[in-house]
Amino acid sequence: MLFEEGALGCGGPSTLTHPPRLAPHRSGRKIPETFRKRPSEPTRPLPEPTRAPDRPLPDTRGVRRWQTLEPPAPREALPRHVAIIMDGNGRWARQRGWRRVKGHEAGADAVRDVVRYGGQIRLGALTLYAFSTENWKRPRREVQYLMRLLKKYLVEELPELHANGVRLTSIGDVDELPADVREELRHAERVTAENRGLNLCLALNYGARDELADAARALAGRVRRGELAPDELDEAAVGAALHTAGMPPLDLLIRTAGEERLSNFLLWQACDAIFHVTETCWPDFRREDLLSALEAFAAAPR
Repeated sequence: MLFEEGALGCGGPSTLTHPPRLAPHRSGRKIPETFRKRPSEPTRPLPEPTRAPDRPLPDTRGVRRWQTLEPPAPREALPRHVAIIMDGNGRWARQRGWRRVKGHEAGADAVRDVVRYGGQIRLGALTLYAFSTENWKRPRREVQYLMRLLKKYLVEELPELHANGVRLTSIGDVDELPADVREELRHAERVTAENRGLNLCLALNYGARDELADAARALAGRVRRGELAPDELDEAAVGAALHTAGMPPLDLLIRTAGEERLSNFLLWQACDAIFHVTETCWPDFRREDLLSALEAFAAAPR
C-alpha cells in the first residue's frame, strides 16, 4: 500500500503464506474476515468540526515547515489534479533480495517526499492509489502489515501535514478498513478539514467500478424519490455522485514501474487526463520524477 498499485507497490508472487479466510462483501468482492467491520462497529459519520471529540489537535511545535518553491511551469500550464498509481514495491524489493514489506516501507518514504514537493509548489490536488479493492486478495500477513503502515503514516505525518496546510481526504469504501485505521483516518480528515493547501487524497479500498456502481445507485435513488428527472442525468450529475466530487478535474495520471494500464483506478475521471508512465519503481520515485512528469505535462500540446 502506501504505497503500490493499490498497495504502494507492485504485483508478482509473494513470499508470504497463509491466505486469509474470505467473507462476502456487498459489492460481491470477498474481504478477509480479519479486516471486515463487525456489526458492533457502526459507521461513524464525519462531523463538521475540525476537532474530534476527546482527541487533542496535533502538536505542530518543532515540525518541519515547507519552503515554498517555484513550480516547474506557469501555474496555468500545470495540472490542477495529479493522481499516481504507486506501482513497483514488490519488484523493487525482489531485485535486492528483500521481502516485499521492505518495498512497502521504502514506498512510504516516496510518499513523504512527493507530498512535500506537491505542497511546496502549491499543487492543487494529489490522489494516491494506496490500497485497492483487489489488495484484499494478498496474503493475510501482508495486508495486516499494510494496515499497520497506513496507521503509522497517518499518526506520524499528521502534525507536519496540518502545519503545512494540507487537507487530507479519502475515497473508497473506507468503512471496510480496520476500526483503528478508520479512526486515525477520520481524525486526520477532521483536523485538516479547514486547511487550504494541497488536497492530499488517499484512495483506500478503492475500485473505480465500485465507485461507478455507487454513483448509479445514488442517482437511481434520486430519480425514484423524484429529486432528479431522468433527462437531467448528464455528465455533471454523474460527476457529482462520484467519490471525487468537489475535487479539481484530473489532468495528469502517473504510473510507476512501467505498466501501461489503469488497474481500475479513476476510470471516469481519467478520460481526459494525460497518462504518464515511468520505468522507475515507486520506492525510487522522488520529487525529481514528479518534476519531470509536470514538465512533460506542461509541454504537451492540448
